[in-house]
Parts: sequence; structure tokens; C-alpha cells
Amino acid sequence: MKENKRTILFLLLGSFFIANAIIAEFIGVKIFSVEETLGIPPITLNLFGDVYSFNMTAGVLLWPLVFIMSDIINEYFGRSGVKLFSYIAAVLITYAFIVVYASIKTVPAAFWLTKETAEGTLNMQTAFGAVFGQGLWIIGGSLIAFLIGQLVDVHIFHHIKKRTGEKALWLRATGSTLISQLIDSFVVLVIAFYIGGKWPLKLVLAVGVVNYIYKFMVAVCLTPMLYLLHQLIDVWLGKELAKQMIDDAHKQ
Repeated sequence: MKENKRTILFLLLGSFFIANAIIAEFIGVKIFSVEETLGIPPITLNLFGDVYSFNMTAGVLLWPLVFIMSDIINEYFGRSGVKLFSYIAAVLITYAFIVVYASIKTVPAAFWLTKETAEGTLNMQTAFGAVFGQGLWIIGGSLIAFLIGQLVDVHIFHHIKKRTGEKALWLRATGSTLISQLIDSFVVLVIAFYIGGKWPLKLVLAVGVVNYIYKFMVAVCLTPMLYLLHQLIDVWLGKELAKQMIDDAHKQ
């Protein structure tokens, strides 16, 4: 029974982790206004001589959840669990993009090609390609940033845990997430837009700062969810099994 619970938890956490990572990659093509979505006045930040507001890729809605799931997996299954799911996610994201690119290249059916909307005639093939056909630099940058962020997260998590023991879950989880997301935020921008898109360096730095401020706030706000998940898992596993798994994870 204990092994069944351990296996079920491993599969549930890993599946949710991978699903969120893949979805975040695909919805990241949309840019949305945080302020207008929340119905608040625009926030302006003066960075490097220019003014910026919180316009984000939709992928940031899920990346904090990915890192929280990473911390929970780290807590119960250790470094090996996080690394395994990170590598699987990277492979499946790559596979998903290959399939999507292949589907973009297929010849559309004539009855599907156009759609009448209130704004006029929409070319479905063009829209499909624009939404799903992300550039190779963006795909490569996001994958590299994801893997680096995950590896940094897992090592910082365990480094803090060695110093604090079982105490201060918020410190090792939120602390590792904030540091790894700082790296993730800038790596993807440097690769995708500074190297691949020839953005000026100050624009890359400014967008990175805005993105990180948002991720920082979300990560802190999601800390109570981390404790709630931890508590629910402990109750479901039972104190004895939960402690055994946490101790085994700590030894890695």
C-alpha cells in the first residue's frame, strides 16, 4: 500500500509538472497586460531611460506553478525526481514543437481555410501558423532556460535544506524558486531576443527586470499553496511514510 501511494504521488506530481511546462511553452506566444486584466491603473517603471509596464507572455501564468511542483517533487523524491521530470518535459516539449511544425506545413482544407468574423475574413492557416509557429530562437531559448532554471532550483533547494533541516519550507522552496526564476527570466531573453532577435541589451535587461518583478510577486503569493499541498500530501501519505520519503530525498 505504501509503495502504491508513493508511485501514485510520483506520477501525479510528474504529470502535472510536465503538462504545465508544455502548456506554458505554447501559450507563451500571447502577450497580455497584467494591469488591464486585473482592472487596475497601468503601472509604469522607469528602467534604463525608458518606461515599461507589466506586459507579459501568457506563459508566466503557469511557470510559477511549474517551479512549485518542482519544489514539492524535490521535497519528497529528491534531486533525481526533479531532474528526471525536467528532462522528460524538455524532450516532450521538443517533440510537441516538431509535431506542431509538421502540422503547420500540411495543406489546409478549402472549407477550413477562411472564417468570417466581426472584424472581417480570417485566414485560419495564417492564424494557426502565427499562434503555434514560434521561432527556433524562442523555442531553443525557453528550453535552455527551463533546464538551467530547474537544475539551479534543485541544487539551491537542497543547499538550503542542508542548512535548515526540516524547518523553513518557505525559505528553501520560495528561495530556490526566486533565484532560479531570476536566471530563467534573463537566459530566455538573451538567447531568444538579444542573440536571435538582435534586441538592444538595455531592452533585454528592462524586459527581464519587469518579468522578474512579476514572477517574484507571484512566487511569494503562492507560498501558502506550497504549505497547503505539503499538508495534503502528508495527510494522504501518512506521517510515517511522508517522513521516510522526505528523509530519503534529503540523503540524495
